Amino acid sequence: MAAGVLYTYPENFRAYKALIAAQYSGADVKVAPNFVFGETNKSDEFLKKFPAGKVPAYESADGKVLLTESNAIAYYVSNAALRGGDLATQALVWQWASWADSELLPASCAWVFPYLGIMQFNKQNVERARTDLVSALKQLDAHLRTRTFLVTERVTLADIVVFTTLLHAFQHVLDPSIREELQNVQRWFLTLAHQPQVSAVLGPVTLADKPPVFDPKKYQELTHSKKGGGDKKDKKSEKKEQAPKKKEPEPADLPDELDEKPKESKDPFDSLPKGTFNMDDFKRCYSNEDEAKSIPYFWEKFDPENYSIWYAEYKYPDELAKVFMSCNLITGMFQRLDKMRKQAFASVCLFGEDNNSTISGVWVWRGHELAFPLSPDWQIDYESYDWKKLDPASEETKKLVQDYFSWSGTDKQGRKFNQGKIFK
Repeated sequence: MAAGVLYTYPENFRAYKALIAAQYSGADVKVAPNFVFGETNKSDEFLKKFPAGKVPAYESADGKVLLTESNAIAYYVSNAALRGGDLATQALVWQWASWADSELLPASCAWVFPYLGIMQFNKQNVERARTDLVSALKQLDAHLRTRTFLVTERVTLADIVVFTTLLHAFQHVLDPSIREELQNVQRWFLTLAHQPQVSAVLGPVTLADKPPVFDPKKYQELTHSKKGGGDKKDKKSEKKEQAPKKKEPEPADLPDELDEKPKESKDPFDSLPKGTFNMDDFKRCYSNEDEAKSIPYFWEKFDPENYSIWYAEYKYPDELAKVFMSCNLITGMFQRLDKMRKQAFASVCLFGEDNNSTISGVWVWRGHELAFPLSPDWQIDYESYDWKKLDPASEETKKLVQDYFSWSGTDKQGRKFNQGKIFK
């Protein structure tokens, strides 16, 4: 039986996977006391064990097992019944876990987080995320039409991962009118929520009772507190708070000028030196000319002083199943990075075939650091990839640019190019 310590902050849905799995398996998993996010996970002691500084993180009682990815932690503390008793069942469990990460999680975050003030609100992005998540849930609903649980006739890790991934959506945005169209999903979700092993971790789960309402103050207040804003309030502001609040408009009724609120959401690249490389000119050349002209044009115009080239490789190739699902994973990331397009370009390729594939790509953007931390809107997907900054003067980089921009070659393991997608 597994025994160890889980490092996490309160109400972390990723940590719930391991805690619920431990309830089913009887594993002795204790949450680290006095954990402070941003402090404990940045300490030298923590980083010595977990260099990435990410949570949840797990340390076995004997200190020999150190894990940071939530699915891996949940798998480690599970028993055979949760993991699957045979290879085929285990594969199905991981198929659903992978599907949750690629299809449910990005859409759920992009829909829920703006209403919680964690991300800036953009009506177009929120509506697209809503459409993506509801579409995925309709697939799930069809699967559950004749099933109680996802894989077998009892709870498996597949149910736990998908359930916790959907928790925020059920609590904040999936109102009764939407759930009415997803009765099988709702029945399955409530069945999980009422399991004693689940309620021991979560307590009662309250579902959204009405459509979410956008509050423009939430993001501003959260951003202010992150920047060190205090709790001091003058009398004038106190009076304003005591005044009756007007009903906030529904998202569909928001005027267009609110789409980009708050006003400081200008292009994050604007703070970086402009340089001489004209990204728009290169994109036009790439779109209108074949690679024999566009790739030499790229190297002729590229400005290494102010722009950088990066290689990205998906961390979890073992979780990739069908090629079309993997391509949807790339497309979803591109959609959520829409505002990054002006100063960035990428060619991301899938190599291999069903159940034997990898995803990797070459990215170009303004600046010399990872671009994604520049905006909270860009931080959903990038941690699923390993990023390596390339030397533009090296022959290895030139070969990578040639292969990825022209959709040719193989991956590191020799898998042949299958499909590619361009971010421009």
